Amino acid sequence: MQWRRIFTAGLNRARPALAPLLLLAVLVAPLGACSNLSNLFGAEQVSPDEPPEKLYNEGVFLLDKRKDYKAAAKKFEEVERQHPYSDWARKALIMVAFARYEAKDYEDCISAARRFVTLHPGSPDAAYAQFLIGSAYYEQIPDVSRDQGRTEKAIAALEEVTRKYPDSEYSLNAKRKIEVARDQLAGKEMVTGRYYLNRKDFTGAINRFKIVVTQYQTTRHVEEALMRLSEAYMALGVVTEAQTAAAVLGHNFPDSPWYADSYKLVKAGGFEPTENRGSWISRAFAGIKSPFATSSKS
Repeated sequence: MQWRRIFTAGLNRARPALAPLLLLAVLVAPLGACSNLSNLFGAEQVSPDEPPEKLYNEGVFLLDKRKDYKAAAKKFEEVERQHPYSDWARKALIMVAFARYEAKDYEDCISAARRFVTLHPGSPDAAYAQFLIGSAYYEQIPDVSRDQGRTEKAIAALEEVTRKYPDSEYSLNAKRKIEVARDQLAGKEMVTGRYYLNRKDFTGAINRFKIVVTQYQTTRHVEEALMRLSEAYMALGVVTEAQTAAAVLGHNFPDSPWYADSYKLVKAGGFEPTENRGSWISRAFAGIKSPFATSSKS
């Protein structure tokens, strides 16, 4: 895992000979002296700064062995607070972001990861920090019936990974998440389009389905969008566009049940699916093939 690499690199630079024993040693250090003083004077005393490697290793122990991600994040945050200009602080900051992500504290994860990218843009771990930002937004993608602002933020952050760090190990994963997020946005447009269609607001429905066809045609929703376009255009009496939507659907997705519905709809009006090459629907699909499409009929 990425965090293990960061942890191991930090230990090796700090104590090459003692790295295997460092974690155990710092965990058994006595911690009672400050507590006794506090009890003696009846007030909590301010603890002196602890060595950064001790705090860091305790954070790793809580993260790796105890799976206590919130407590681990607090340890890493202490490294930053007590030793803000050390190399340990840089490593601790990316670990804060990771621990917060694992704890599902996504807003805190985003905040820490953004600070890392801002403070250490040239770090080898900057790509991972940017990926964490996108992933944190991705984990908060809501149901399609709700506002998709976080979905849009997830796409924007993940696109930064593919744009700035195209050769990183996170680029492919980012692309996959982008496709899922885009599918969610298309689903939102479909929900709204169906709402307008049921209310017989055919123009409003067409505008929504048009967004899916022109902007999200590599998503699984494009088949239904084309069929709904046939339905809406037939209802308005714009037969050539209804025919084109059905023809494009049949050409790209010949085995789709949505094509079967579209074909029946057009036939019921006394027409055949026929593509008008001048239609915006035809132009939207020119030279583009959806990964969901099957081989077209000859």
